[in-house]
Amino acid sequence: MNDFQLENPATYDVTPAAAAEMQEQLAKLVSLEDDFGPILRIAGVDVNIARGWDTGTCGIVVLSYPDMRAVETTEYTGPVKFPYIPGLLAFREIPLLLGAFKQLRHTPDMLFLDGHGLAHPRRFGLACHAGLALNMPAVGIAKSRLIGHYEEPGFESGSASPLLDEAERIGDVLRTKDGVKPIFVSPGHRVSFEAAIRLALECTRRYRVPEPTRLAHNLVSSR
Repeated sequence: MNDFQLENPATYDVTPAAAAEMQEQLAKLVSLEDDFGPILRIAGVDVNIARGWDTGTCGIVVLSYPDMRAVETTEYTGPVKFPYIPGLLAFREIPLLLGAFKQLRHTPDMLFLDGHGLAHPRRFGLACHAGLALNMPAVGIAKSRLIGHYEEPGFESGSASPLLDEAERIGDVLRTKDGVKPIFVSPGHRVSFEAAIRLALECTRRYRVPEPTRLAHNLVSSR
């Protein structure tokens, strides 16, 4: 289980069956305990790969915390070899993320990823994968549900309800602004459910989506 070299892009040149098995094994290493010090910078990460593309781009936006001022942005474009398979998209995206991360001049203290963390069929979404690969605290911020069921949170900003797979809590459904559609927040690695919600709210400004992932999405979507 510990032999996977997650920081090596060659690790992701595997079959879909092997990728699913890797997720099941690595999910056992995910920590849901808060394991981070003072946060000075939060990085938002998004990857843009359309189905059928043979290249993709990862964008990273580093913001100061808590004031959300821009510190640095970077983009990395590279080849995509893994097929488009829902639930295994991290195997298309992580090599691009690793390439972008190596270009950063400012190391963030926390990652926000446009995607899911624990809220994944094998409890190993993109935020879990990135958190383990980089050994960093990470949170998944998604605009839509992948799996699970929930009760609609209250109308007010800050209202939340658990996202459940049967009886297991896999994330939270969070209303970031009064009356707007909620987002789906799930821990990736070294972050608790409660801290993930708190940080998502603290990083929200004028828009529904927290600034780190909103700006990262805008960066790669403008290509």
